[in-house]
Amino acid sequence: MIKVGDTLPSATLQEYSEVEGEGCSIGPNAVDVTKATAGKTIALFALPGAFTPTCSAKHVPGYVQHFDDFKAAGVDEIWCVSVNDAFVMGAWARDQKTAGKVRMLADGSAAFANATGLTLDLTARGMGLRSNRYSMLVKDGKVASLNVEAPGKFEVSDADTLLAQAKG
Repeated sequence: MIKVGDTLPSATLQEYSEVEGEGCSIGPNAVDVTKATAGKTIALFALPGAFTPTCSAKHVPGYVQHFDDFKAAGVDEIWCVSVNDAFVMGAWARDQKTAGKVRMLADGSAAFANATGLTLDLTARGMGLRSNRYSMLVKDGKVASLNVEAPGKFEVSDADTLLAQAKG
């Protein structure tokens, strides 16, 4: 499992864009994790699935609500990563009103989740292999803090916890 001090794995996530700009076309666009984190501070949180109860009611809204606080703490971007396809993440972004605040990044084949070692097997619940629920502060591609939830819990990966670490 990835730990504090480790470099994020080389992976490509997908982001659904509704408008063209800055080299992005409408639709899914590749996001190279190594390039996208270089020289930046990223508040990254991951969760088991889009539109799931805890994720939609608590996890994403906390980060959207604290966007300005994260910026003030020196965070360049907030990323939400989930094992879903880019189209689902785009629809969830619209539903959660994340535009301009939280980048909703798809890890459709769980390649990033597998590479970090932070997977959650929900096959018995009909959801297959997913990402564990966690948050991490990433500085120039390296993990500065990591908060991994116990199965079924939502106690340490919330926006308030990661914000306190970003301010620290």
